[in-house]
Amino acid sequence: MRSIERGMSRALKSVLLAGAGLCMAGTAQAADPMVKACAKDGQFVIGFSQANNAEPYRQHVNDELTAAAKEVPGFTLQIADGAGNVNTQTSQVDNFITQKVDLLLISPFEAAPLTPAVKRAMDAGIPVIELDRKTVGDPGKDYTAFIGGDNFKIAEEAGKYTASKLLPDGGEAAVLEGLPSSTPAVERLNGFKEGVKANAKIQIVAEQAADWVPDKAQTAFSAMLQAHPDIKVLYASNDMMAAGALLAAKGAGKDVKIIGTDGLPGPAGGIEAVAKGDWAATFTYPTGAKEAIEMSKKILLDCATSVEPTVTVDTTAITPENAKQLAGK
Repeated sequence: MRSIERGMSRALKSVLLAGAGLCMAGTAQAADPMVKACAKDGQFVIGFSQANNAEPYRQHVNDELTAAAKEVPGFTLQIADGAGNVNTQTSQVDNFITQKVDLLLISPFEAAPLTPAVKRAMDAGIPVIELDRKTVGDPGKDYTAFIGGDNFKIAEEAGKYTASKLLPDGGEAAVLEGLPSSTPAVERLNGFKEGVKANAKIQIVAEQAADWVPDKAQTAFSAMLQAHPDIKVLYASNDMMAAGALLAAKGAGKDVKIIGTDGLPGPAGGIEAVAKGDWAATFTYPTGAKEAIEMSKKILLDCATSVEPTVTVDTTAITPENAKQLAGK
């Protein structure tokens, strides 16, 4: 009976929306995929195009998405590994469109190259929720919504922590940037540089992209330390690069205070590294998985005609004061 009532409710809602013309033409573009997605009863398939499963953070995202989706009857989650390749990820999105999935989740490896594929999904009537990284355009218009942390703010907090706690008397600092063509890399670089402005005695003497990869980070930071042997703080835009930077510092015999970003759990994660005293801090980058599945429920099960275009999940500073507790020690 409830299924019949729900189907009638959806049908009535679709009629009302059609009669109202979806209020305005501008709203119609964003709302149409959502209305179409909700026209189906029963089982729903959600496709997720992940940027690169090889990254520990992204596997963490996959695990949390899988767990959250299992809690929703009727939801089937299909995860495709973009393998750090925009052509692979583009093909995955097109395959999901061909399969006529009910909703698309995507963490784009790069912003601009994945933008046309996202547009094709929206044009096909498939709502698109972007996680962690954005394509080019505006949430609520060019794609349904963005869910993720505020990369600029997270890095700015790391910069402020450096200015007040790690280098209160000033000194030299360096930055390892992620993949420059991805939005988090740019936002984290700029955020950290803004945060350290709180202390005019701090000088950022080196910054270099290491593409989120630990071995590239190790090589880059080794070169930085040769050119600038007085570097006292290294901000890495993700935990993997922080791990690489630690190896470089040990190899050079330097005592450098390292800050990561992601705050991953587990024996190889950033929380453990801070708890052991290897790093000075890391800042969590929440996956947004629960929020993404909740938004999917609103669209697919509750027939929402609009959702928040941007959902920001909060960060937590992992420092020596709380790391052991958070690591379960």
